[in-house]
Amino acid sequence: MSKCRPDSLHRGKFVGAAVSLLALAFVLPAPLRAGKKKAETPPPVNLGEQRVKGYFNIAKIVWPNPPAIPRIAFQGLFTGEKIDPGLFTKKGHKQTWMDRLAGTESTDEIKIDNLPFQLIRTYGVGVDSKGAIYAVDQGVGAVFIFDSDNKDHVELIGHGRQANFGLIVGLALDDDDRLFVTDANLHHVLEFNAKHVQEAAFGAEVLVRPGGVAIDRENRFLYVADTGNDVVDVFDADSFKLLRQIGKPSRKHDQTDPGTFSLPEGVAVDRDGNVYVTDTFNNRVEIFDADGEFISTFGKNGDGLADLERPKGIAVDCDGHIWVVDAAQNRVKVFDKQGRLLISCGGQGYYPGQFMGPWGIAIDQSNRVIVSETFPGRVQVFRYVTDAEAAAEKARQKGVEQKPAVAPASSRQDSSAMKAAGVAPEQKQPAPEASQATPDLAAQKDSAAH
Repeated sequence: MSKCRPDSLHRGKFVGAAVSLLALAFVLPAPLRAGKKKAETPPPVNLGEQRVKGYFNIAKIVWPNPPAIPRIAFQGLFTGEKIDPGLFTKKGHKQTWMDRLAGTESTDEIKIDNLPFQLIRTYGVGVDSKGAIYAVDQGVGAVFIFDSDNKDHVELIGHGRQANFGLIVGLALDDDDRLFVTDANLHHVLEFNAKHVQEAAFGAEVLVRPGGVAIDRENRFLYVADTGNDVVDVFDADSFKLLRQIGKPSRKHDQTDPGTFSLPEGVAVDRDGNVYVTDTFNNRVEIFDADGEFISTFGKNGDGLADLERPKGIAVDCDGHIWVVDAAQNRVKVFDKQGRLLISCGGQGYYPGQFMGPWGIAIDQSNRVIVSETFPGRVQVFRYVTDAEAAAEKARQKGVEQKPAVAPASSRQDSSAMKAAGVAPEQKQPAPEASQATPDLAAQKDSAAH
């Protein structure tokens, strides 16, 4: 009996240890049960599939910066036809026995049929009576037509389809939505009806390298900046007859006399019939009356904010301010008729509100400002807050400051202009200083650096 006792105790200890280990197996988590077994590593991550979306509030892209009353607000941009991600889906190619015998590896195929057209090198822009935005693109060889209410709906007037284009540059539309497009290589202006059907081509006998174009809808004058001939040609917008020429050519592009041009590119007309021309190589703007008589000029070469470096597109807003595209500085600058800088927006970059090679500009009846870019092709849309709207907003802010409890209904209605410009009504700004809150843009020139 004494010899068997130690063996029974040994067996009892062994059984107890086994039971304890079995209990631990159920209690402990799997990694601990695995002991020294190496944990499974996650599969490698394809960095190309890790796409990060960045979001920011475009309502805050305004000029000048708060607390001043916004006068220019970013609204959106267009880049071309909608891209269907399914067009770029990789389709695996099954390896056959012949591929294995030849030692070739299976590859991925990408479906590239019916690729959407995208803006590449965009120049002239305009707006029709329905609010559709037109943009000339030299890279595609087409006029893009964007629906402001439906970004997915894009029409094209393309080379080899509705027309034959060489190197299209500028465009303009009249009240009947007739479209005029200049072609630098074919030395003429094409005219399309409201259904985008070409009806005429004119100007080849006088135009050398036509660029920007503008129409005086009241007097029915069509102004074409002939960059190659250093003049502005004036045609009858209905008969297409050449009426006269504005300006004098610069012999060696070194003449700076008033009324002399050196590579003019942009032209615009105000409600009084005055004509504004960007004298690009002379880095200035020249102003003429409806009869072509010289009035004044402003601008000088330099890299300062109030200077001009290769001005391109030009437009005039409802308050008579002159908007100039500064291609070298990648900015849009707003001047009064005396040439004083009131405000500017933009700067070099690819983000909304920045520019890379801006060229064309147009302002529609809703005070939208449309700007084109050539590197890369893009059309950006801004909202100009008029002097009257800014004055109403100033009065509203003053009323809120004096009566912070409840603002009157009329004051709330006055803020509709700020809503249209992209400033949310709940973003209540503190009352600006007097130097910043003056509604007239001319009085806000101190805020131009914003």
